[in-house]
Amino acid sequence: MADIKAYISYAKRLLIADGTHFSAPKPDPERRVASLDIFRGLTVALMILVDDAGGEWPKMGHAPWHGSNLADFVMPFFLFIVGMAIPLTFKGITSRDHAVKKMIVRTLKLLFWGIMLQGGFSHAPDKLSYGVDMKKIRWCGILQRIAFAYLVMALMEIFTKKDQTKDLPSGRLSIFRLYGSQWLVGACILVVYLAVIYGMYVPHWQFTVNDEESSDYGKVFTVECAVRGKLDPACNAIAYIDRKILGINHLYQHPAWKRSEACTEASLYEAPFQTSAPTWCKAPFEPDGILSSISSVLSTITGAHFGHVHVHLKGDTARLKQWTVMGLALLILGLVLHFTHAMPLNKQLYTFSYVCVTSGAAALVFSAIYILVEMWGRKSMFLPFQWIGMNAMLVYVMAAEGIFAGFINGWYYNDPHNTLIYWIQKHMFIGVWNSQSVGILLYVIFAEIPFWGIVAGIFHRLGIYWKL
Repeated sequence: MADIKAYISYAKRLLIADGTHFSAPKPDPERRVASLDIFRGLTVALMILVDDAGGEWPKMGHAPWHGSNLADFVMPFFLFIVGMAIPLTFKGITSRDHAVKKMIVRTLKLLFWGIMLQGGFSHAPDKLSYGVDMKKIRWCGILQRIAFAYLVMALMEIFTKKDQTKDLPSGRLSIFRLYGSQWLVGACILVVYLAVIYGMYVPHWQFTVNDEESSDYGKVFTVECAVRGKLDPACNAIAYIDRKILGINHLYQHPAWKRSEACTEASLYEAPFQTSAPTWCKAPFEPDGILSSISSVLSTITGAHFGHVHVHLKGDTARLKQWTVMGLALLILGLVLHFTHAMPLNKQLYTFSYVCVTSGAAALVFSAIYILVEMWGRKSMFLPFQWIGMNAMLVYVMAAEGIFAGFINGWYYNDPHNTLIYWIQKHMFIGVWNSQSVGILLYVIFAEIPFWGIVAGIFHRLGIYWKL
């Protein structure tokens, strides 16, 4: 694993995707935005919940295609946090060249760990093996998308740094005008994204089943398309770009669409396909691919706007007015686009309606946390989540990516399934409630997440934080 170092400086803490450690004056730790740490910790906890309990509760997992379930809010929440943290971190920057250098190094480190964790080298906690065939390595993933969005947003922030020294113009849209160049980039991203998904021609394509556990392993299938402007699983332009650029063997082999009604009636992760399932059900698809990652930058730009509001507006009421109005507007716009069928919510494609709904939800959740923590002083009730948020990379890698569980499961008695984790789940939760689904859910909520809150709290007390 990564080298874990102790350090105290606020400016040098890794906040799962926020930031940086630049040559800037050390800020007062008491001025740290606790509500942002708590929001980050809650998002990490949500990821653990949907990852470890989603298999038993399909509505927690990612929506098979159109629509949004609980898990579909995790990634945009992270990207929103990334964006919001960047202005807060960069406001003390001193050297642009040094900032760019450090930012690039941080981006490369995020990319490295993303490929290590989701590229296939590190396997699931219950599979006691490691290693990856370079012909099948997955290049995209969560940290890779965060790295890309962070790189784009950080570059914009660095090269518009002079705006932060200006007085805020008068008028309701003053902050939008002050950072107009950033919103212009966002508009360009949206135009390019819409032009590609609705204008690109998608031809017929073939794939070979590479899942060794599938009965169709090694078989070649053809998917007929010859269309443009489709947003279905088989013939969308986003998947076509990923197949051409990344290569079909380097895409995610277990996409959420395999649980769609067209593929299986059971809507569970391990359910077999229907005999009438279309051929694309067996195909790979990259949910964190190239064009969808470009679209995801919009979530980060939205988050950065909320960070700018925090930097420029000093009153809590003024901040909340900006945040809640924009959050509600985004939420309503996204829902209107979805329910009028103008553009469906879709995490896999990262549609604009999905950006609006998830960014609006993030804005409102953060605003609620801000009221409770910063205005009403109720920080103590969220301390475990604050600790997780301050050491988010550690908890993400060890818990959400299953590295710690894989290590514990490596110590078993007589049978690989006779481990401490399985024993706790079976005898303390599943057996008590006589239900696999309820037991696993309660295990994650009352055992796994609190455990990592305690671990993060101990590390915080010792002044130990994960530094990439």
